[in-house]
Amino acid sequence: MPRESKKARIARAQEVYDLLLEEYPDAHCELEFDDPFQLAVSTILSAQTTDKRVNMVTPELFRRYPDAKSLASSIQNNVENIIRSTGFFRNKAKNIIGFAQGVKAEHQGEVPSTMAELSALPGVGRKTANVILGNAFGIDEGVVVDTHVKRLSTLLKFTQEKTPERIERDLISIFPNEYWTMLSHLLIWHGRRVCDARKPRCGACAVSHLCPSSRS
Repeated sequence: MPRESKKARIARAQEVYDLLLEEYPDAHCELEFDDPFQLAVSTILSAQTTDKRVNMVTPELFRRYPDAKSLASSIQNNVENIIRSTGFFRNKAKNIIGFAQGVKAEHQGEVPSTMAELSALPGVGRKTANVILGNAFGIDEGVVVDTHVKRLSTLLKFTQEKTPERIERDLISIFPNEYWTMLSHLLIWHGRRVCDARKPRCGACAVSHLCPSSRS
């Protein structure tokens, strides 16, 4: 593929976004939550597992611990038993309890709505903070870079970077601010439904003609 100018990449990115939005107009975060606290806890639990699996354990978790105050004072072994099927349950239990304790102690039990405050809490990195800000507060602070976003951004030649932070920087440079939260949803939905890592269905892909990696 000939070297693409920044202007041409931005134009192609816009077309990819428009086509994926047409394909998935209802794209959204597939973690089930009622408030910022539930989304934060669910996002921490989603590491190395599926949203579907997290959604199977959180109803009981939130029934027992409906807010930061109750989770902050929980017994870790009890939390571990509820979330065991999500994998890495000991570390995850420690993280969500630590997160709840931080929210209770530093933010009067209310999940904060800034990147700096969220990132300072246990279990919360930039990716998790972006999920919370974009989906619970409607703040487009950045792009959530999960495995699907990383893979599709690379296939689409929107980035050549390897780390989530640098991939996010590249995506931010070619997509408008107001697209950032939805962009991650669109790439995740497309990655789960069409652009499968093992067997991408390029023939059924709405953006294959815009993808330098297409096998069509």
